[in-house]
Amino acid sequence: MPELPEVETVVRGLRDTIIGQTIRRVQVQAPPASTVVAESLKPATFVSLLRGRRILEVSRRGKNILIQLSGNLTLWVHLKMTGHFFYRPISDPVDKHDLVLFDFESTGRGKNSGFHLRFNDYRRFGRLRLYPDDELFEQEGLASLGPEPLDISADDFVMMCRRRPRMFKPALLDQTFIAGLGNIYADESLYSARIHPRRLTDSPSRRKLVELHGHIWKLLEKAIRLMGASVDSYVGVNGQTGSFQKYLRAYNNEGNPCSFCGRKIVREKIGSRSAHFCPRCQRL
Repeated sequence: MPELPEVETVVRGLRDTIIGQTIRRVQVQAPPASTVVAESLKPATFVSLLRGRRILEVSRRGKNILIQLSGNLTLWVHLKMTGHFFYRPISDPVDKHDLVLFDFESTGRGKNSGFHLRFNDYRRFGRLRLYPDDELFEQEGLASLGPEPLDISADDFVMMCRRRPRMFKPALLDQTFIAGLGNIYADESLYSARIHPRRLTDSPSRRKLVELHGHIWKLLEKAIRLMGASVDSYVGVNGQTGSFQKYLRAYNNEGNPCSFCGRKIVREKIGSRSAHFCPRCQRL
C-alpha cells in the first residue's frame, strides 16, 4: 500500500496537472463500492455531481488524497493496495483497469491540452468518495486519524508513546496513533533507531524516543525527495517510479547482512503484519 511519501508524491503530481481544470465528463467502469456518494447528496450520482466542477486544491491527510472542488465538495480518495492516478493523453488506449476517467474542458494549446486523468486499480480496492466539505472530516477514516509525522513535535511524540504502552510496530502502523506510516517506513525507522519492533513504546528513554522521532522525520523527507519507494506497483502520476527503495536497509531485506553489524536481517510476523529487523542491533 502506498504510504505517506508515495501519496504525497501523487498529490504533488496532481497539483501540477489538474488544479484549475474543470471536469467536463466522468466515465466509470468501477465496481459500485469503488465510487461512493454521501447520503446527503443523493439521489445525485457520482458522475452528475462531478460534472462541471472546477478543481481548486489537492491535499493529503495521512494516506488519503483530498481533491477540493468548486461548490463546497471534496473528492476523497484512498489508493488502498494498487490504486494509481495517471495523467495521460486522451489518445492512449484505455486499460481494462482504468476504472474512472476524468475528461476536462479544453484548455486550447496549453500543456494540459489533450490529456485526461485516469484512476487505475487492478485489485479494485481503491475508494473514491464525494462529500460536502462540512461533512468530510466527520467521516470514519478521517475523523480518527492521528497527527501527521512531519508535523508532530518530538515532545508530543514522546508523550504519545508513553501514554499507552504497546509494541512499537503495531503502534506505528496504527493510523489513529500516527497518520501515514506503513510497513516500509515503520521498519526503516525502528531499524535506524535500533529499536526492536516488539519493544513497548513506553520502555525506551526519552532520548531514544526523540531519536526515533528524528529518524521518522528524516526518512520521510528523503523518501518524498526521491518520489517514494517503488517496491511493488507504485508509480507517480506521470508513470515515473520512485527511487527510495535503493536505500532500504531493513524492509524486504530478509537474509541480507545488517549494515551496522553484518548479522542477517530477519522477518517475523507481529500480529497480522511482517516486521524486518536485525536481531543483534535491535535487541528486545
